[in-house]
Amino acid sequence: MDKKQDIQKAISLSLLADLREIIAHGRAVAYAAINAAMIDTYWKIGQRIVEEEQHGSKRAEYGTGLLKELSVVLTAEFGKGFDARSLRFYRQFYLFFPQGKIWYTRVPNLTWSHFRTLLRVENEDARLWYLDEASRESWSVRTLDRNISSQYYYRLLASQNKAPVIAEMKEITAPMQTDKLEFIKNPVVAEFLGLASNPDFTETKLEQCIITHLQNFLMELGKGYAFVARQQHIATDAGDFFIDLVFYNYILKCFVLIDLKTARITHQDVGQMDMYVRMYDERKRSEGDNPTIGILLCSETSEDIARYSVLHDSKQLFASKYLTYLPTKDELRREIEAQKEIFRLQQNEEK
Repeated sequence: MDKKQDIQKAISLSLLADLREIIAHGRAVAYAAINAAMIDTYWKIGQRIVEEEQHGSKRAEYGTGLLKELSVVLTAEFGKGFDARSLRFYRQFYLFFPQGKIWYTRVPNLTWSHFRTLLRVENEDARLWYLDEASRESWSVRTLDRNISSQYYYRLLASQNKAPVIAEMKEITAPMQTDKLEFIKNPVVAEFLGLASNPDFTETKLEQCIITHLQNFLMELGKGYAFVARQQHIATDAGDFFIDLVFYNYILKCFVLIDLKTARITHQDVGQMDMYVRMYDERKRSEGDNPTIGILLCSETSEDIARYSVLHDSKQLFASKYLTYLPTKDELRREIEAQKEIFRLQQNEEK
């Protein structure tokens, strides 16, 4: 028996149980306080913006310009979470939930991510039903998103026998309800507090190792790479997404996005990367930049593959040009396989 096992054996079960309860309670109190502050802040931001817009002679035109100007100033002062898109969310939040203190009296256990998911439900009756159900049943954000996307409310209304519909929903969403730290892991919380997001929260150990290695590999490769971000948070109407690695290549004059998958690449993955590319072209691409490049990586088997997104609007970049500066499929495969072997050896040493 080693020293670690001796120490663990010496710890009384009652002491361990008490400490776990104290820590869990402390975290719950802290999470609740942060959550209430976030929702209160965002609702009040939306309220103030709407009040200001109502003083404009041409509200729509004035509102659009106002949000853009506010986003520049607020982002410079407070960091992420205050771009024009986020400010539109806060404005919509106030308009959809004008009751003000609704989350204190009716939904104290829901987070801002829950509310932002609810904003895409146009029908007020459906929105308030999802709100109450999510609170009463303690749905995770993923469960709420799935139920909205699958028209759960309308299917229940149309069903004479609701029990099978409810049972099916609970069975499908059970795996989505297991993460007790979902709220604090959300990078939106870090953005609200002005903290840097921790990429460890959104990656497995294997993914962390491979992504770190790829980041170093591309920087050492040269060929014009400048590191931009890791696990970059992208907020959309459909939810939160995270791009594993973002680079800018100053020779190609374009952004390069890399996303790693630990299973076989699917058409959904390709579609998601295409969304990333289009969003980057719309939001980040400046005048003179070439179209964004997306690379999908799969690390499930030794047959790892790399796929480059379809450059749908590209007239400047041709394969013969951009492949000269991007790592080849074989180079990427070798780097991933090497890191997987290192990870395997490390895990064996820890056992």
